Amino acid sequence: MIELNLPSYDFQARKTEEGYFIFCILRKKWLVLTPEEWVRQHFVHLLTSHYAYPKSLLKIEGGLSLNRTAKRSDLVMYSRDGLPFLLVECKAPEVKITPSVLEQAMRYNHVIQAPFLALSNGMEHFIFRFTKQGKLERMEDVPPFGE
Repeated sequence: MIELNLPSYDFQARKTEEGYFIFCILRKKWLVLTPEEWVRQHFVHLLTSHYAYPKSLLKIEGGLSLNRTAKRSDLVMYSRDGLPFLLVECKAPEVKITPSVLEQAMRYNHVIQAPFLALSNGMEHFIFRFTKQGKLERMEDVPPFGE
């Protein structure tokens, strides 16, 4: 896997006859190491190690229903009150973060209702907040947990 524009960490990876796997510290199991999973695991590390987000309040690939279609959010951080706080949409490094990626995250967030959104392909990162007027505002950094 390529080096990302995210802090590196001591991840656990292994190769088997089926391919490469990475250990997920949240789900506590080995996952197929796809480029998107590489980004997701690095973003989890960023949130937990650099921003002190509690692991117990992060959920990977949570299910949601959008227009009667089953979808999965990449990563959702919940507040201590159990409300969605931050929705993260991860893409593989070769996938550009385009307006359509933002639209996808906003469709998911229409269901989830998190006040903050993050988009990352491991190289570029975009953080947004919804204002009280419902407008999307770009932020410079990940919001501190509990803001």
